[in-house]
Amino acid sequence: MLATLGVATVLCMLVSIMSKRISPLVALIALPIIAALLGGFGLQTSGFIITGIKNVAPVVGMFVFAILFFGIMTDAGMLDPIIDRILKRVGTRPTRIVMGTALLALLVHLDGSGAVTFLVTIPAMLPLYTRLGMDKRILACVTAMAAGVNFLPWTGPVLRSSAALHVPVADLFQPLIPVQIVGLIFVFACAYWLGRREERRLGLGRDALDVTPHQRVLTDAERELRKPRLFWPNLLLTLVVMGVMIAGVVDPVVMFMVGTVLALCLNYPNVDAQRARIDAHAKTALTMASILLAAGVLTGIMQGTGMLKAMAEVAVGQIPAGHGQLIPAVVGFLSMPLSLLFDPDSFYFGIMPVVAEVGRALGVDPMQVAQASLLGVHTTGFPVSPLTPATFLLVGLCKIELADHQRFTIPFLFAASVLMTLTALVIGVF
Repeated sequence: MLATLGVATVLCMLVSIMSKRISPLVALIALPIIAALLGGFGLQTSGFIITGIKNVAPVVGMFVFAILFFGIMTDAGMLDPIIDRILKRVGTRPTRIVMGTALLALLVHLDGSGAVTFLVTIPAMLPLYTRLGMDKRILACVTAMAAGVNFLPWTGPVLRSSAALHVPVADLFQPLIPVQIVGLIFVFACAYWLGRREERRLGLGRDALDVTPHQRVLTDAERELRKPRLFWPNLLLTLVVMGVMIAGVVDPVVMFMVGTVLALCLNYPNVDAQRARIDAHAKTALTMASILLAAGVLTGIMQGTGMLKAMAEVAVGQIPAGHGQLIPAVVGFLSMPLSLLFDPDSFYFGIMPVVAEVGRALGVDPMQVAQASLLGVHTTGFPVSPLTPATFLLVGLCKIELADHQRFTIPFLFAASVLMTLTALVIGVF
């Protein structure tokens, strides 16, 4: 009965979220509560919910303060000199322009937001592509690849994985660092190849055209917030926060809390200015934090009631003996096409916990399932899936059709996913 109830809960959640009949927040909270009550757990459900929320609290805190920290650093203009230098260096050679696009998207995505990455990278680089007659699908492809492969500890998929399986973010991310490096090398190799192909197609040599590089123009409000004299202190603070957090020396939520306080005091010592900066980024932080807390409700109930374990036991009985160790590899290869069928919330909170529990029953560390999922779902689902709003932002800014973007970009993203999965297998991550 528990297995059937669990499957029904997961299916109802997937259908309701993907059909957009109810919001993910409502689905993650209401449906598991209804299932627990139907299962006869009554007021025990409250205890399951509290346990689930306690388990995800550190992840929620880390995300909130990560958004505030990187938002403050962006407001202060820490990335401005870097972006301007990139725009100046790329000149008018397609190869440099495409590789500069990848580098710019990679740096801007440090805040973990795909939407912000697209909003900064595309307007900065699009004029160069337009003036030289370059294929705008390349702009969308390279930007998507750079942002997708750059799965940092504070990005949505990593946080969802951590919240869904109750594993530390640092433990989840650290083994994947070499895998990510290989993925980034592949991104820049593809960018170089695409740039060279454009040079040949357009017949452009090293100095074929004299085109003035595009200059970014800041609004008056943005200029008032900029602190150019504090570039080096801000950069040093960012490197220290990221380094200490990734190394696992201090818990991530603590590191970002301290970093946010130092960033506010350093750049905006005035109390009103500090309040304004917090208010400016509160909506983004609250939106994701509420989803993560709702995920705590789901996982708390699914685990506390025993539904997750019951589903796993049924699934284990269907897997041939000796094949359990293949689960992470299969997830790594299949999570790419699955990302086109499920939005991130549905996959990480509905599919992955069940697969991880099946793996646990067969002697596979659930963390390996989460790591395998990241190599497929994040690199492909986020920039090309029609279920992800940021995808439509990307194609809209590039002024291309979604179908054209998917046909051009999916082979590159799938290749990156397969390469990183093979790398993880070779070096023994799973």
